[in-house]
Amino acid sequence: MNRKHKLNIGYIIFVFILLGLFQLWLASRDVAQLSYSDLMRMVDSGKVASVTITESMIQGRFREPQEGKNLFVSARVDPDAAAAFERASVEVTGGTDSNWLTTILSWVVPILFFFFLWSFLFRGFAERQGMGGLVNIGKSKAKVYVERQTGVTFADVAGVDEAKAELQEIVSFLKDREKYGRLGARIPKGILLVGPPGTGKTLMARAVAGEAGVPFFSISGSEFVEMFVGVGAARVRDLFEQARQAAPCIIFIDELDALGRARSPFSGLGGGDEKEQTLNQLLSELDGFDPRIGIVLLAATNRPEILDPALLRAGRFDRQVVLDRPDRRGREEILAVHMKKIVTAPDMKIGDIAAITPGFTGADLANLVNEAAIFATRRNSDEVTMDDFTNAVERIVAGSERRSRLLKPEERERIAYHEMGHALVASALPKTDPVHKVSIIPRSIGALGYTLQRPTDDRFLITTAELKQRMTVLLAGRAAEDIVFGEISTGAADDLARATDVARQIVTRFGMSAKVGQAVLEEQRQQYLEDRIGIRPRDYSEATAREVDLAIREMIDEAYAMAKDMLRGRMADLKAGAELLLERETITPADFPPLQRDDDAEAPELPAIMPAQAD
Repeated sequence: MNRKHKLNIGYIIFVFILLGLFQLWLASRDVAQLSYSDLMRMVDSGKVASVTITESMIQGRFREPQEGKNLFVSARVDPDAAAAFERASVEVTGGTDSNWLTTILSWVVPILFFFFLWSFLFRGFAERQGMGGLVNIGKSKAKVYVERQTGVTFADVAGVDEAKAELQEIVSFLKDREKYGRLGARIPKGILLVGPPGTGKTLMARAVAGEAGVPFFSISGSEFVEMFVGVGAARVRDLFEQARQAAPCIIFIDELDALGRARSPFSGLGGGDEKEQTLNQLLSELDGFDPRIGIVLLAATNRPEILDPALLRAGRFDRQVVLDRPDRRGREEILAVHMKKIVTAPDMKIGDIAAITPGFTGADLANLVNEAAIFATRRNSDEVTMDDFTNAVERIVAGSERRSRLLKPEERERIAYHEMGHALVASALPKTDPVHKVSIIPRSIGALGYTLQRPTDDRFLITTAELKQRMTVLLAGRAAEDIVFGEISTGAADDLARATDVARQIVTRFGMSAKVGQAVLEEQRQQYLEDRIGIRPRDYSEATAREVDLAIREMIDEAYAMAKDMLRGRMADLKAGAELLLERETITPADFPPLQRDDDAEAPELPAIMPAQAD
C-alpha cells in the first residue's frame, strides 16, 4: 500500500473526540439545568411529562417548552423521589449514569494524555540521544540528492584522472543501460572508493551522481547501527527498497568500515550481534538485487584492511578505485580549482606552490588556499602572494608561531646550533630535500624550532643512499649540540625516534642490511590511517631479533658519526649561521648562502650498509 493512503490512527482519534464534543454541545443547547426544589415545584404544577432516574441524576422532558428548552436535568437529592413523581402522574423510568461516550472517553483520554506527553517530551530527548522515534526506528536515514541538489560534476574534481576514467563507465551505464547489456556485460554491483582521508572520495561519489543525473542516496555507515538489535538490518532493507523504487539511482555509503568491519568468531560474546546482523543484511541485499535495473552501490573507506572479506569478493564490491594523494600535476590541477575563489598576485605560479606541497591531499590543498587568503587579509593586502602560501605551508606543517613562549638565552643558543646542524648537513648532501627555511620560533605543536625541507619533485622510489642521508640529517642537530656544548639535550628526542624508525624499516622491511639479510621481517599492511598503537607483530626468533637490534644501533651510530664529521669540517659556517639565526630568528638560503646546495658537488663517502652489487 502506498504510504500516502495509509490512515493515521491519530487522525481517527481526533475525529472521534470532535464528534463527542459536538454531541455534548448540541445536548447542552436544549437542556435546562434545574435545582431539585425547582423541579419539584414544576412537578406539582404539572409541567413535567416524564423523568428518568439514575443513581445521581434526574433527567426529564417538559410537557411544554420552558424558555425554549424541552429537556431538563437535575441532581437527585431524595431517594424516594420516584413516589412523588408517580403521585403527580409523571411517567417514571430507570437509567444509569454511564453511556457509550463516557465509557470511551474514560479509556481514550488517559491514552491520549500519555501519547502526547511522549510526543512532546520524551521523543525529542530520545532523538537527541540517537535512539530515534518508535515509529521511524526501522526507517532509513538516507538523504536523497538529485542532480540539481548535488551541484557537483567531474569538472569539480581534479587530480584523480584515473579514478574519473574508471567511474565514467558507471555514468555511461546509468545513462544508456541497453548499450552495456547488448553483449551480455553487466556493470559492477558495488564500487569501493579507497584512499587516505581528504582525497575526495565523497566528492567523487557526488560527482558521479551529478554527471549521471540520477537520484543519489547518501548515508554514513555509522547511521545504520543503533542500540536496538535488528534496527540496522531494517534500515538496510528500507534503503534498498527506496532505491528500487527510484531506480536508476546511486547508493553511497560513506565510512563503510563502521558497518563492514571484519567479523570475529568471538564477536557474539561482546555484544556485536547488531553490527553482524546489519552486515549480513547488507551482504544479502548485494546478492539480491539485479544491477541491470540501474542501482549502483558506491562506498568509501580509508581503512580497507579491516573490511570483512565477504564484502570484497566478486559479485559484491567488484571494483576498487584508489584515490591516492595527488602527484605534482594533480596538485596543480586541484590548486587551480581552489585558487579561482581568491585574488592572487599576477606573478603567482601554481607550479611553485605544488612543488612545496608534496604529500598534501585535496582537502589539505583547499585548506592551504584558505590559510593563505587569511594571511593576506591579516596584513591588509589586496592580493595573495607566494609569501602567504609559504607561511600557510609552515602553519599547516609546523603549527602556528608561539612568540609568547619565553626561552632562556642559553636555550635559544642551543636551539640555534641544533637547527643549523640540520640545515648545514642537509645542504651538503645531494640526495636530500633542499632547505627551505630555518627558524627558532617556537611552534604550537611543541617544537622549539624547525628546519623546513621541501622536495622539488615527487619520489616513488627511495634508494639506500637516500635513506642513509635522511638518517644523517635527522641526527645532525643532536651532533651539533654534542660538538658545541659537549653534551646533548632532550630536544633531539623526536629526531632520534624518526631516525630509529628509518633504520628499522631499512632492516626489517626493505632487506637492505647485509648482516640481517635480504628478508622481509615486518610486512607493511595496506592502510591509509597512521598506526598510532605502535604494536608490531613479530614472527621471527629471538636470535634474529637481536641481530635486528644490533644492525639498527650500528646504522644509527654510523649516521651520527658521519653528521659529526661533516659539522666539524664546517664549524665556521655552523657558528656564523647560529649567530645569524639568533639575530633574525628565521633565515632562508638567500639570507645565508652556505645553505644553498650545489647539486653538482660530490657526495661525501658514507658508511656502507650493505656491499655494493654489480648489475
